[in-house]
Amino acid sequence: MGLAPHAPPAVARVALLGTGTVGSAVLARLASWHGTTQAGRLSLVHVANTRQSASDRAGLLPGDAVQRLALAPQHSALEQVEAALGNEGARIVIDATASEAVADRHAHWLARGLHVVTACKIGQGTSLSRWRAIRAATLAGDTRYGDSATVGAGLPLLRSLRELQSGGDRIHAIAGVLSGSLAWLFNQYDGMRPFSALVRQARDAGYTEPDPRDDLSGEDVRRKLLILARSAGVELDAGDVEVTSLVPPELAILSRDSLDGALPALDAPLRRRFAEAYKRGERLRFIARLQDGRARVGLEALPFDHPLAGGAGTDNRVAIWSDRYRTQPLVIQGPGAGAEVTAAGLLDDVLKICRATDE
Repeated sequence: MGLAPHAPPAVARVALLGTGTVGSAVLARLASWHGTTQAGRLSLVHVANTRQSASDRAGLLPGDAVQRLALAPQHSALEQVEAALGNEGARIVIDATASEAVADRHAHWLARGLHVVTACKIGQGTSLSRWRAIRAATLAGDTRYGDSATVGAGLPLLRSLRELQSGGDRIHAIAGVLSGSLAWLFNQYDGMRPFSALVRQARDAGYTEPDPRDDLSGEDVRRKLLILARSAGVELDAGDVEVTSLVPPELAILSRDSLDGALPALDAPLRRRFAEAYKRGERLRFIARLQDGRARVGLEALPFDHPLAGGAGTDNRVAIWSDRYRTQPLVIQGPGAGAEVTAAGLLDDVLKICRATDE
């Protein structure tokens, strides 16, 4: 008696929210998969940005999605997502936005049976209550929350923490360079060229947010550290993280239009910090730390041979101390910023969900 043939894998329906830098990279990566096994697993049925949305239950071609969106007459609304994805089979929302409103819908979608994959740190990296709501919703809806791209742009940081713990290891401390833009700034800074000039260069190259204070304040790093801490079993709230901003008060109060001319206020304090560190044979790095239940974010001077003092470009570099890695930490390093690596991290999580729904 012959074996029954295997049924082909089910096709997951996908909604992409956000068509900016990261969302466009997701569409480009999907388009590059044309004719591959990966492409056969997914059907893009809904694309939306803040202005418009386009849906097609038969599937949208990734390469044509932006044009379809531009021609769409309808206004964009988050309520359209569930209708577009339907009621059966694997349904996945990819959140490529930085939207508070979208992050607020994550738990709702998860509880309703929709999987969510995101690069947005607002869902898991802000209030503890929202993080708990997302966890509860995955249980209620028997769904998955793909968050690999929220910290390290898809580097195996969260996965490593979870796998260590599932193997019985205990996490003792985490420290790292978690901002690609701040990594680039302090890899480039030599105490000679004004720091403000580097900030302008980083902004113009797209390494920082359009308002570089969003990076220099350490708020983005706070959110990433909260996600790592909570994944390591330390349920901190946002206010539990001590953040030392690089933005002096006189810059913090300015409008964005007035900021550029005032950036030289950064130069003298950082020149002093660099000179002091240089005399001691140290390097400046913007570090996030979790140890003994305490978390802090800020600029540190590290010895040249410190595990976090190396790196190049926009690399993230994270050290994890655990039972297994007690004296010499596990160090994970790689590109921590960039639309292409972030898009790859998002779609890796999408394909993991596809594989899990086949089991």
